[in-house]
Amino acid sequence: MKDLRNRAEEEMTIVEQHQFNGGIIETPSPRPRIQAHFHSTVSVQKLRRFNILIFIFRLVSFCFSLAAAIFMLANSRASKSPSWVDFDTFRFVAIANSIVGVYSLFQVVASLWDILRNSTLFPEIVQIWFDFGHDQAFGYMVLSANSAGTALARSLHDTDTCNDNNAFCMQSDISIALGFIGFLFLAFSALLSGFRVVCYLLKGSRFHL
Repeated sequence: MKDLRNRAEEEMTIVEQHQFNGGIIETPSPRPRIQAHFHSTVSVQKLRRFNILIFIFRLVSFCFSLAAAIFMLANSRASKSPSWVDFDTFRFVAIANSIVGVYSLFQVVASLWDILRNSTLFPEIVQIWFDFGHDQAFGYMVLSANSAGTALARSLHDTDTCNDNNAFCMQSDISIALGFIGFLFLAFSALLSGFRVVCYLLKGSRFHL
């Protein structure tokens, strides 16, 4: 008798049944709820790592673009030596890297906002297209500027300008090299912003998990 009672209690603990309006309802298992919570936690962690990666790319792009602009703007010493303002291409390099530096600084703030508050600075659709459009436009601009600066720097090395003012040419080369590195990380950021656009078009969210 005790054995039958124990067996019945064990079966009741495995599957609990309740009477409701003449029907039988099985108590739902807590496993689906636990699994959903687990997947939600994993998704949040992936999104956070994605935003941190964008933040790093934006920060590095800002640092190198700012350094490139400073090196070019400071490339003027004695009154008899050439200056960056004497060359239209070098002025373009200085302005383009300055613009990218300011834009990257704004994006650093926006990325930090996204990490801390888990929301975009602007409405999501505006932020997505703003990032993608400006990444493309400023990326092509700074690439064009640094490419033109490279061509000018090479031509100056074949003249007496660099022979008489080697420091001027050296600093110009450093500025252009820093600008290319800044563009490289801006390009990485553009790839991620493009990924966000695709996810939004397909799933209605800037990040598909």
